[in-house]
Amino acid sequence: MKKIVTIICFSLVLLTSLFANGTAEKEVSKPVTLTFGSHQSGLPNTGIVQDLAKEFESETGIKIDFQISPDAQWRDLIKVKLDSGEAPDIICVDTPIDLASSTKMSQYCIELTDEEWMNRMSDEAVLAVSDNKKAYGITFPGPKMWFVVYNKVIFDKLGLSAPTTYDEFKEVCQTILDNGITPIYECTTNGWHQVLPLFETGGLYLQSDPNLYDELNANEKDLDDIPALLTIIKQVNEFAQLGYYGTDYLSNAWENAPEAIASGSCAMTIAELGWKNQVTAEYPDFDSNNLGQFVIPFGDNQIIGVNPASNAYFINKSSKYTEEAKLFFAFLARKENLEKRFEGQPDLNALCWPEIPTRFKADENAYINSLKKARVVQTSVNYIDNQWMDIGKDLEAMFIGASTPEDVLNIIMNRRNNQAKLQRDPGWVK
Repeated sequence: MKKIVTIICFSLVLLTSLFANGTAEKEVSKPVTLTFGSHQSGLPNTGIVQDLAKEFESETGIKIDFQISPDAQWRDLIKVKLDSGEAPDIICVDTPIDLASSTKMSQYCIELTDEEWMNRMSDEAVLAVSDNKKAYGITFPGPKMWFVVYNKVIFDKLGLSAPTTYDEFKEVCQTILDNGITPIYECTTNGWHQVLPLFETGGLYLQSDPNLYDELNANEKDLDDIPALLTIIKQVNEFAQLGYYGTDYLSNAWENAPEAIASGSCAMTIAELGWKNQVTAEYPDFDSNNLGQFVIPFGDNQIIGVNPASNAYFINKSSKYTEEAKLFFAFLARKENLEKRFEGQPDLNALCWPEIPTRFKADENAYINSLKKARVVQTSVNYIDNQWMDIGKDLEAMFIGASTPEDVLNIIMNRRNNQAKLQRDPGWVK
């Protein structure tokens, strides 16, 4: 009988101990934290995505740790992290991902084709995050179109109208400069803005050769077979030398562009139409109706470039928390959260989610509908987008006289050819 009592007591102690240990383990277990790696331009500067992440944490207990890198460093940094297996759980990279020169998210990230929300994104956006008919990412902004946005008050005061040719553009800038105003807000510190005139003008290049993109990708033609490209490089350099970018453009940052335009110290900048709303959001006394737009007229271009999706978020295949990351994506894709994101990102006029109405004004819609459109170079031609930040440095060197426009074009071509050979691209390696 004593043995039986002893055994029963021992069993009770053991069960109590096991239960206590289990409870303790639950108490000390840490909540999941998802790391989210991005460059500055990959997230709205209003912090709306971070705000949504806090709501997600309140709802699920899953925390999002944002790790944001400078634009100029991100492309190289994320490639190193992906190759070393040290990439964040969630990764923001530029799209499309099916170009040979793009970051191979299909290799590093989980497939999301069957997620419910994937069917609610626009077809163009889904294509931008797909490779070999499989989708891997989630994206939010609508198609990007970059215009020259200008201050109508300054133009009206000086009797100016929107230019449609390079010569007219140059005359407008000279008149503005003669009246003590910096004609164009340009910023080289971010590394990407100064490159826009070269490759948002792809429609101009396609006018003389509709098959140009395919020929460039097959290495049947090179960039020096596009006379208008060298012309535009020369023209942006001429604008810098003539003082049309002002005296501070080498230290200007894109984040300060709204102040430059709202204050009237600069008359124009290259921006998306939704950026007008950001100016008003930061400077409520400034009326966005006082901002107009025209197609970037370098090279006499009059075709608007369209980029279907600029960047997207992906889930690292090596993450321990892929299911938790999927939950975050599904949370972001809820209609009410899409609406919150749109409201919290005033520089956008549209999302790539058809269920969310755009906020283009009637005159903006009419203007866009009146234009010829073409896909931009960087989403259509291999080995352009992945050297974008390098090209920004090339242009900066040209602006300060360290190289010529011809040097810039040759450097871009050589870099492109070297990258193609490293990739063992069939067009370059027979």
